[in-house]
Amino acid sequence: MKIVSHAGITKPSFLLVHYELPALTFHKSHLTSTSSLCISSYNEKRYGLMLRLHCSAAGRTLSSRSSNLRLSKEDKVNTKRDQVSSASLYTHPSLLQMKNERIANRTRVYEFLRSIGVVPDELDGLELPVTVEVMHERVDFLHKLGLTIEDINNYPLVLGCSVKKNMIPVLDYLGKLGVRKSTFTDFLRRYPQVLHASVVVDLAPVVKYLQGMDIKPNDVPRVLEKYPEVLGFKLEGTMSTSVAYLIGIGVARREIGGLLTKYPEILGMRVGRVIKPFVEYLESLGIPRLAVARLIEKQPYILGFGLEEKVKPNIKSLLEYHVRQTSLAAVVVQYPEIIGLDLETKLLNQQGFLNSIIGLVPDEFGRIVEKMPQIVSLSDMAIVNHVDFLKECGFSSEQVKKMVVGCPQLLALNIDIMKRSYDYFKTTMDRPLDDLIMFPAFFTYSLESTIKPRHKMVAKKGVKCSLAWLLNCSDEKFEERMNYDSMDIEEMEMESSFDFNTLMEPRNDESSDYEDNSDGEYL
Repeated sequence: MKIVSHAGITKPSFLLVHYELPALTFHKSHLTSTSSLCISSYNEKRYGLMLRLHCSAAGRTLSSRSSNLRLSKEDKVNTKRDQVSSASLYTHPSLLQMKNERIANRTRVYEFLRSIGVVPDELDGLELPVTVEVMHERVDFLHKLGLTIEDINNYPLVLGCSVKKNMIPVLDYLGKLGVRKSTFTDFLRRYPQVLHASVVVDLAPVVKYLQGMDIKPNDVPRVLEKYPEVLGFKLEGTMSTSVAYLIGIGVARREIGGLLTKYPEILGMRVGRVIKPFVEYLESLGIPRLAVARLIEKQPYILGFGLEEKVKPNIKSLLEYHVRQTSLAAVVVQYPEIIGLDLETKLLNQQGFLNSIIGLVPDEFGRIVEKMPQIVSLSDMAIVNHVDFLKECGFSSEQVKKMVVGCPQLLALNIDIMKRSYDYFKTTMDRPLDDLIMFPAFFTYSLESTIKPRHKMVAKKGVKCSLAWLLNCSDEKFEERMNYDSMDIEEMEMESSFDFNTLMEPRNDESSDYEDNSDGEYL
């Protein structure tokens, strides 16, 4: 019995020392060995006690090992979790983390902008570079284009433009069109919004439209340099209606290209608010509509004179300085710039100056302005030089005044040419000075093409006539006079006034299907 019992104890003891075996295997072996043995109840109890002790010990050993194993695995898992957690924090941050990071980045960018003098108040909500380095690069690029911090503050939204995606493509396109790099700085100061534009969607269609308006390809870049804002207009909006209206009042279609090249700002003018009221006001002064159209063809910039701010106050000033209402139209047509000047000051100074040197009274000054409105812009030195020349010719101050009132152009002619004409008058024509006092316009005629040939013709026929009869007519009319069987020596054309017909000659190639409809059509 002891041997069996000892064998029974030994077997499980032998098995227990091999604790590396799985617990399930151990229990299976233990059950198999005990079931094959027949032992007494005493030994069974003893065996069971020993078995429990050994199992308990083995269990503690295995539990200890398993616990260590679990701890080791948990440590590895925790380490991996920490690694994944740190990685996932970068690649998959939470919305709150992302928001906080954006706020932190924007704060750093704002601090940088403030440090260089840029006020970032208007940049809230605008997508900006994430890092200070990228914003620094953007600001440096704008500086290289010539823009200052003041320029950036005038339009801080330019900081939202990417150098590679926005600025470089736009500037490359403008350069390829022919816009000069030397004008880029002024171009961007006037219209920095161009840096937000798409070359294909925004810029190219406008350029194509300008070329369709008969603006020559070589002139397109000059147009853009003069008026970069045109790149922001919609084709079906202001540009098309302003051109249509001008054609409707009589501007020649073939002149549109040149007109827009000279003054592209017209493309941005609202018809109902700017162009139409301006045209109608000039008509109210007595200028026919077709004459207004011809004025716009030749001097399109007059449309830029503010109607309420400049034009109407200047017309009022002309009336106050004794220009007659009936002469206003002729004054404007002869010198359209007059309605855009700081006229009140010029009229006051010029009237006072002429009064000081030749004794003009206010009414006489008004007559001078009617005949030569450019007098308001004539320099004091030019006036003095011409007055001195006339006095050197032997005319008194009173006679000079009479001559200037009769022909104000005397104050603006080339003095050398006047001298040659005067010498011919005195030496060859041998006429008294009174003839020049009566007809001072003598100095305005060409000596070689008009004065000499006509004088020779009347001298050959032995005709005695006034200077006005001799010169104040066209070449055709003079030929007729020379062919008369009997000549009326006193025949003389009346002093000519400005002829509006010179502005309204018909154009055979002009046609328009445009109609000027109700006032509400244009805004």
